Amino acid sequence: MTEHPSYGDGIAVVTVTYFPGETLEKFLDTLEKATDRDVQVVVADNASTDGAPEKAARRDNVKLLSIGENVGYGTAANRGVAELDDSYGWVVVVNPDLEWEPGSLDALLEVAERWPRGGAFGPLIHDLDGTVYPSARLLPSFGRGIGHAVFGKIWPGNPWTRQYRQETGTPVERTAGWLSGSCQLFRREAFDSVDGFDTRYFMYFEDVDLGDRLARAGWLNVYAPSSSVMHIGGHSTSQASAKMLRAHHDSAYRYLADRHRGLLWKPVMLAVKAGLALRLKLETRRK
Repeated sequence: MTEHPSYGDGIAVVTVTYFPGETLEKFLDTLEKATDRDVQVVVADNASTDGAPEKAARRDNVKLLSIGENVGYGTAANRGVAELDDSYGWVVVVNPDLEWEPGSLDALLEVAERWPRGGAFGPLIHDLDGTVYPSARLLPSFGRGIGHAVFGKIWPGNPWTRQYRQETGTPVERTAGWLSGSCQLFRREAFDSVDGFDTRYFMYFEDVDLGDRLARAGWLNVYAPSSSVMHIGGHSTSQASAKMLRAHHDSAYRYLADRHRGLLWKPVMLAVKAGLALRLKLETRRK
């Protein structure tokens, strides 16, 4: 593999934790069978008090980074990556509520060999019942975004949602606008070239934003369904708190506002802000 001169070929895994419970142990157990290579794990912990990160740190290959406060997903991930020395040229940033399929990390690395301009690689992600999560999508646009937002709940099969999610037949290896932040392998040279995650995003859309910035910097986001992982936490917002819903809407607005600046866009963005506020009010009322 072609690497940046300052990086080695080592592989590291950075997982961001916030009260991970027993899922962290299962995550680490299954990781051992995901690759034949030695893996350094950094647990970037956002002030958990359940003891799980400390228990994980008893393992020889696990380093605990206790941040001391909840700084959000992207900021914690960046700090975890910064703990690694230059011998690590490959970094997986991943949720702890995930189980690795045997050989899945090696499969991701094999795909990376085929894509020398690939900056980020995402596996096939499925839920407990086997349902495949649409983890490789187009970047949001006003048309797709509004159609998905308005009709996504009441008409799940609408064309805007289908196009945005890129759900068309059997998953194949391909490029995407962005990949799910729940599990991504990064070429560290690519990750560093865009300064990692934008720390203004506390939660949600940090993966969308990063995928867009990687592409603008000349890298590719590659979907690699030959690698498969299971997300225990699921992706439903049915249990989301009002605080998390608010964070989601704030992040959605930030993403669009960053890319639509200037006087001509101001009335459009005011309308978007009003629409998101109304949607948030309706969503929280259902809780």
